[in-house]
Amino acid sequence: MADEKKAKKKKDSQLVIRLNKDQRDQFVQLCDDLDTSAARELRLYIKGFIARHTSEERG
Repeated sequence: MADEKKAKKKKDSQLVIRLNKDQRDQFVQLCDDLDTSAARELRLYIKGFIARHTSEERG
């Protein structure tokens, strides 16, 4: 069962974004200070964004 969950959540795609170097550096530093990663925080944001907007579409 654990193997099935891992297979479903495989990270197999990338999203490339361009942003200001100072903002990127500040974001990465804050993530380090908070003992998290930039990638993890962005994934959480994306999941929340999808959840908010897909539930709105359903009514």
